[in-house]
Amino acid sequence: RTLRYVPESSQDKIIADEDVFETLLKAFKALFVNDFSRQADILALLPEVKCQYLELLTVEQKRSKVNSCTRQGQHVFSPEEVLFNTLGFTVSRDRSSLVSAGTGVFVTKGFVPKGTVVSMYPGTVYRKHEPIFFQSLGNPFIFRCIDGVLIDGNDKGLSRSVYRSCSRRDQLGPFQMSDESWLTATLQNPLAVGQYVNNCSHEKAANVCYQEFDVPGHFPVELKQYLPNIVYSHDIESHLRCVVLVALRDIKQGEELFSNYYTVVS
Repeated sequence: RTLRYVPESSQDKIIADEDVFETLLKAFKALFVNDFSRQADILALLPEVKCQYLELLTVEQKRSKVNSCTRQGQHVFSPEEVLFNTLGFTVSRDRSSLVSAGTGVFVTKGFVPKGTVVSMYPGTVYRKHEPIFFQSLGNPFIFRCIDGVLIDGNDKGLSRSVYRSCSRRDQLGPFQMSDESWLTATLQNPLAVGQYVNNCSHEKAANVCYQEFDVPGHFPVELKQYLPNIVYSHDIESHLRCVVLVALRDIKQGEELFSNYYTVVS
């Protein structure tokens, strides 16, 4: 195992939080507009933002050469196509190039420039002293943040049940506060595959790095349905912790993503 030493948690930033925010906002807005016909209940409660999305939809329709302004006439892309059209690349899970690693994550189309958010680490977010013992047994998908916060990215067993329970607990009417689709084979947010990124080795150097990101309070409520994280205790007033993976160098189509699993604060 390799370790990444960080003198202070504030220095554990490859790119600025504002850049992470803008990337997620750009991708999530594109996913929202692409799935516009399913958003009627949400938009009915947010008339002030409905016009903004109608404008984005019109632009997207012109771009895809669809002239009809009706919902039935909208050309719907797959989430992977939306990601490619918006950010210039797609990522997906496949058999790792490492012999005994099982599943890995690859850039399947396009090109990822250095400093780009290329993936997200999904899962239930546990603060210090919150019960995670049984979920942690034999679980290789638990990510430890610098401040001791844990993210359980296991999409099976008890971990899966806990995430689904917390996600449905926090739903407010038509507003979903998180994305459950990463638990399935059909992702609404194709970035949510970061838990399957394998550790680097002497032969396979790290090309991405984990970066912690607290979702700001002004994050659009209608776009939270694409956030692949949920807090275990809903009564805690704090920002949702997310972890993104940022490209350490340019990454070409066909390359597998590799990162360090452990961060040590010295």
